Amino acid sequence: MAVIAAAQATDGGWTWAQTAALIVPCIALFGAYLTYTLNQRAVRRERRAKTFAEALTAVEEYLEMPYRIRRRPKSSSAVRQQLTDEVSGLLAQMAFHQAWLQMNLVWDQPPVTTDRGMNLGVPYPRDRSNAARAICIEVMRRHLGERS
Repeated sequence: MAVIAAAQATDGGWTWAQTAALIVPCIALFGAYLTYTLNQRAVRRERRAKTFAEALTAVEEYLEMPYRIRRRPKSSSAVRQQLTDEVSGLLAQMAFHQAWLQMNLVWDQPPVTTDRGMNLGVPYPRDRSNAARAICIEVMRRHLGERS
């Protein structure tokens, strides 16, 4: 009689064990998803911070270059060549980071879908970048005693 009563209880209804068997995996999946999402956000933030640091390092090294040039050993063509190469490398790094920023803005815009659309007609704004570069160059010229 007790066996029949137990069989009827499980045949006709949903048990707490079945509920737990469904809820526990759902909670585990949600936890895994949340952990993955937060880790990805942290990775993106770290990558962005590293890129910002690299860009600022290039600018700071470029700003320091007039002092390095001024303090170079006298009449050393090897040092002159090394400093020239370093300036070229720094300019390339700064141009890369400036272009990277421009391209990040452009990725948010809709893609061109026709041949006619390939000619954008209007250049992307660089006013702030050009103004900042002009100020930077002017300060460097003043430090070198040059006039623009």
